[in-house]
Amino acid sequence: MNQRILLAGSTGLVGGLVKARIAAQSGTELTSLVRRGSTAPGHAIDYEELCKAPKNILETVAPGGIDTAISCLGTTIRTAGSQPAMFRIDHDYVLAVAQGARALGARQFILVSSAGAGGPGFYLQTKGRIEEAVNNLGFERVDLIRPGFLIGSRSERRVWETIGQYIFAALTPVLLGPLARYGAIPADTVADAIAALVGMEAPGLYRHENSDLRILSALRRRLNQR
Repeated sequence: MNQRILLAGSTGLVGGLVKARIAAQSGTELTSLVRRGSTAPGHAIDYEELCKAPKNILETVAPGGIDTAISCLGTTIRTAGSQPAMFRIDHDYVLAVAQGARALGARQFILVSSAGAGGPGFYLQTKGRIEEAVNNLGFERVDLIRPGFLIGSRSERRVWETIGQYIFAALTPVLLGPLARYGAIPADTVADAIAALVGMEAPGLYRHENSDLRILSALRRRLNQR
């Protein structure tokens, strides 16, 4: 029986890479969500409507149910335009996806969060709140993906983020101990790690930071070379 996977945020940096990897895996049935009005391939939904009726909306795109749900949804205050707008996407939309997936039988939820989630500042506080909210929904297994600074090419141009990639890439070798979690990590590595986690059976709450993500990525690549 195919693993039924729901992916939200498939047009973003990590989401797009995750989509490609899962689509190429045998034994998977992928349903990817895109925002209504998007020209990207996938099931177009209105996330505002999803917040009102998570189960009903997701049931229309995944009538056979869901085994694993993945959220790669996320933005920045600059892109969203305000703190409330960012919170709406990074918390409310993600929570609606999780609620709908849980109602349709998902046992595993994989959430792309951030290194330092729950720490100081609006962005990290938002990440911490959605991690807690998802974990409280009763999934058998929750995987929190906490990468440091993501390295990769985005479809949208973010000048300061591009500059930041060069800075963090240079600093990463000297970020040791607890600071290593904030270092640069390729989006490809994160996507490999997420693909490796899909369908993991051991129950519980798992937090995966840079070092864990690199190990999972290397494991997946070794397995694919056999």
